[in-house]
Amino acid sequence: MIRDQYVLVKDLLSRKDDPSADGMSVRVRGWVKTNRGNAHVGFLTLSDGSCFENIQIVYNMDEHPELAPAAKISTGSSVDVTGRFILTPEARQPFEVQAEKVELLGDCDSDYPMQKKHHSLEFLREVPHLRPRTNTFNALFRVRSVLCGAIHEFFQTNGFLYITPPLITGNDAEGAGEVFTVTTGEGKETDFFGKKACLTVSGQLHVEPFALAYDRVYTFGPTFRAENSNTTTHASEFWMVEPEIAFADLEDDMACMEAMVKYCITKVLERCPSEMAFFNQMFDPEHRLIERLTAVANSEFKVMTYSEAIELLKASGREFQYPVEWGVDLKTEHERYICEEVVQGPVFLIDYPKDIKAFYMRLNDDGKTVAACDCLVPGVGELIGGSQREERYENLVARMKELGIEQEPLQWYCDLRRFGSVKHAGFGLGLERFILYLTNIGNIRDTIPYARTPRNLIF
Repeated sequence: MIRDQYVLVKDLLSRKDDPSADGMSVRVRGWVKTNRGNAHVGFLTLSDGSCFENIQIVYNMDEHPELAPAAKISTGSSVDVTGRFILTPEARQPFEVQAEKVELLGDCDSDYPMQKKHHSLEFLREVPHLRPRTNTFNALFRVRSVLCGAIHEFFQTNGFLYITPPLITGNDAEGAGEVFTVTTGEGKETDFFGKKACLTVSGQLHVEPFALAYDRVYTFGPTFRAENSNTTTHASEFWMVEPEIAFADLEDDMACMEAMVKYCITKVLERCPSEMAFFNQMFDPEHRLIERLTAVANSEFKVMTYSEAIELLKASGREFQYPVEWGVDLKTEHERYICEEVVQGPVFLIDYPKDIKAFYMRLNDDGKTVAACDCLVPGVGELIGGSQREERYENLVARMKELGIEQEPLQWYCDLRRFGSVKHAGFGLGLERFILYLTNIGNIRDTIPYARTPRNLIF
């Protein structure tokens, strides 16, 4: 895209070692991060959003008296600067722009909260419209963008078709009833849709029919859970990546998960080196974030059954907050113990008890477990959940009856098992949980532009 006579900060940075650029005339625009100096010379730190780094603008009021008003420009203001690009290899920064003209585009009031001082993440959640201007969220949302691009790249280059399922649905894919109801009346006659409707908790059920026509498909969009949970890893609105693969079993599913995770980690480290260095320094006490991510990208994911994990947890001697017995749903503390202390790396837990998993998961021959898996990674615990889907009509219907799930609204889904059914599998990856893992930022509220959590709806 042409930006007329303006040059981007990222383009200036690309010429920091180019002697031929020294002294060239440039024009930049952006927002002031800091403004300091004395009666003779001042220094503006400028960001234009094109990259994580800022540049320094020097305005010499002795040489250019007309630049004196620049000393009054406040933090947060937007400016248009014309000057000379000067290499400064002997200084802390590799170059600076020596201003010849500084035009104030938009002044900033004195109560602007993003001053040059430490702001807690809790405070910044109260001003989500301004937090992208901080270093933390400048880096965070750039990582989020690159990660989204890498996810699409992975699936597109591996022959997957992108499908956009509906956000309003009559089905609860998880069967937990934790849905947001969408209604405009008290009954069929007055309701907008003439029936109960809710916001989707998953695109899986709607994308499975496409897998049985296109072989490989995926969804990537917002989902909603009315789960009254205030943990650091739960949100009421979040984005889900949900591929579905025909002619695939659980092993194929896990192979896809592993390849996707490794691909995305590699691309984020390649494309966001400054941002990831920032998170490594500021959000990992041991400064080993990049090292751990690189290790996962280069490792072989292990496989362990749920039953084996339960035995290891019971024999650990640990006093977990949540007691462990076969049949319980594992908590984060259990998952992290398994992947961090037992396996010391990423691991797939497979063959979960059917009673703690969804109705659509394929029943194993033992009649007690299903062909499901969770991908656990150090630092987070569960990152991805997936399963081989139940492709047998009688088994699916029997499982729905066992759980008290009404068949009629999902007859279309059951019918897929009567019309050329094949084995197929898929998984769900929460984008925000993946960002938690990549950045170590600690709270899901800080991984999405505008967090939606219980009793929290800012803007």
